[in-house]
Amino acid sequence: MTIEAIDKKYVLPTYGRSAVEFVSAKNATLRDSDNKKYIDFTSGIGVVSVGHANERVTQALCTQLAKITHISNLYYIAPQANAAQKVVQASGYDMQCFFGNSGAEANEGAIKIARKHGERNGEIKRYKIITLKHSFHGRTITTVKATGQEAMHNYFGPFPDGFVYADTIDAIESLLDDHTAGVMIELIQGEGGVEPQNKAKVQALAKLLKEKEIPLIVDEVQTGAYRTGAFTASQLYEIEPEIITLAKGVGGGVPVGIVMTSLKNVLSAGDHGSTFGGNYLSATAVCEVVDILQELDAKGVLQETSDYFNKSLEKFYTNHQDTFTQKVGIGMMCGLRVKDAQTLTSILSKAQENGVMLLKAGRNTLRFLPPLTITKEEIDEGFQALNSAMSDL
Repeated sequence: MTIEAIDKKYVLPTYGRSAVEFVSAKNATLRDSDNKKYIDFTSGIGVVSVGHANERVTQALCTQLAKITHISNLYYIAPQANAAQKVVQASGYDMQCFFGNSGAEANEGAIKIARKHGERNGEIKRYKIITLKHSFHGRTITTVKATGQEAMHNYFGPFPDGFVYADTIDAIESLLDDHTAGVMIELIQGEGGVEPQNKAKVQALAKLLKEKEIPLIVDEVQTGAYRTGAFTASQLYEIEPEIITLAKGVGGGVPVGIVMTSLKNVLSAGDHGSTFGGNYLSATAVCEVVDILQELDAKGVLQETSDYFNKSLEKFYTNHQDTFTQKVGIGMMCGLRVKDAQTLTSILSKAQENGVMLLKAGRNTLRFLPPLTITKEEIDEGFQALNSAMSDL
């Protein structure tokens, strides 16, 4: 049986898969089972931040695997403590970390922290979490409900109570009340169409929430780990959230989710946990990925790569303004608005045929999330393939 046949027989059909099987990769270059070459402008939906098969990450993982992989969080785990230290210091915030396995799990943890914090003082039960329309926070029952997209709420109710959606940042203030436990936002909505929030409005919201002692939760599952130029987008926006969630790129391909919070005394032993979270393997990956990205950032390589990629994207956008209506995003989290959904689908198909991998996002957006280590040669090759795809439309 072919891989496709085995997959269709034994794997639940929850994904609309493309008919390609990748068998090897290096940095931003993929090869499929027919040895066809592709340039990866997706990094596994923002995950392989330091590129596919990164030698330093591979070596660190192999060395750790030869010692110990997992024991449980009932004991001290040196790589986990070191990873927490590296992440906190890279963020510049005075926080502590909880380790899980995914962005959804990180967001679940953030909601639990906000809700327990809301019950610590006074008798009023604070449980409401305000999120934004077009947001995306995960696939668990709770994070699906936290997601401000009506289509995501089909079939899976009844949901946990207490989630309220604001149309815009400006609308959040009118929804605040004595039952508000927290406000959760993405500074750049990924699945919602690579839509950056207005910096001044975010800063005003952060100030208001501090005055009201309501935690601000920033979902940085996609924007974290230098995706936008700084370790967190919160640093770019010059705000100090009480809770930040990370995942995707911070593990470089190994599943990991992290909740960072300045609310250090809210959770106590037994309030939360994760069997696999922060084990030797995933924490070792975090340590190596953060080290690599910090070194590249200090040398100016990340900024140079981002500038070159965005210059190439701007040129591509300018040459195809009959198809694209707007360039959006920050740093290496970019998007092009496409005139209609059908054209977007055709671009994705033709791009793959021509050897370049891309993503779609809400609001008819062609999404670009290349590895942060992508080379100029890979960028050039990718856009050459993309231009060929446009000619084929």
